[in-house]
Amino acid sequence: MRVDWGLILDTNLHPSVLIVEDEAQYLYRCTEAVLGDPGLRLVGAVTSGAAAIALLDMCKPDVMLIDSSLPDMLGIEVIRHAARHHSSTHILVMTSSADTAYVLACIEAGATGYLLKDVPAARICLSIHELCDGDASIGPGMARHVLAYFEQMPAAAAPGPTTGAVAHRETVSLSQRESDILRLVAKGMAFSEVGSLLSISPHTVVTHVKKIYRKLAVHSRGEAVFEASQMGLL
Repeated sequence: MRVDWGLILDTNLHPSVLIVEDEAQYLYRCTEAVLGDPGLRLVGAVTSGAAAIALLDMCKPDVMLIDSSLPDMLGIEVIRHAARHHSSTHILVMTSSADTAYVLACIEAGATGYLLKDVPAARICLSIHELCDGDASIGPGMARHVLAYFEQMPAAAAPGPTTGAVAHRETVSLSQRESDILRLVAKGMAFSEVGSLLSISPHTVVTHVKKIYRKLAVHSRGEAVFEASQMGLL
């Protein structure tokens, strides 16, 4: 009998993880990896996009680990839903093929991490923790493909300090709360430490950080600090 989704109730404060994977062997590997990490908690494992959206709306997980292709829809559709309605949820995409164009499309849609499915279980957990710590996470295999893609781009098409980029930098503004959080993050503080200092929950800190990333058009803590420094926001 095939179970479409199941919910595991857990009230501890470790980062919550939702797994979306329709291939049994990978679903089992990812589930075992998360369950085997005492610093993570599994809130659900689903095999379709519709079930993923339902659990996203119900559980609001800290991290969603999702297959790039699902039986009822493309993974990118679920990613867009998560980015639109659950901005505090980090999105880690797993795929069996290094389709660079799809990687970039997923990142544009809101994904903050990307792994090939053949990575060890420890790498899966490490990537989840990296996302929760505010960093983007791209596995070594995927990173090589993405870098190769940009290396092959014509110089005129490569990203650079264009007039548009300068204009974007000039129009970015952060709220006082976002500025306070970014300054603390720049000092190397963990999100839990930032939350404690500002008397807000780590979940609220993550929500603010993701808004900061979007405003600065970045995907990691280091990029955010660099761009903010360039813009005179720090």
